[in-house]
Amino acid sequence: MSNLASLNASRAALITPNDSANLPMSAHALWVGGSGNINLVTSGGDTILISGVSAGTYLNIQTRKVLATNTTATLIVGLS
Repeated sequence: MSNLASLNASRAALITPNDSANLPMSAHALWVGGSGNINLVTSGGDTILISGVSAGTYLNIQTRKVLATNTTATLIVGLS
């Protein structure tokens, strides 16, 4: 989950976690600038809490929504 050498993102957006709204674009991956937990909904509709994500980590997970509840990581960027 830490190296996305194969991802050539053409779009990027800072994500504000939100329990109700989907992301304005589906993210193919997330970059985490500040360590913590990320509670997200995948593009396939699964909800998962990823605990203890380190700052500077890329998560290669297609994401529809980053939930505010239980998300403590900061500076999350969606890449697509």
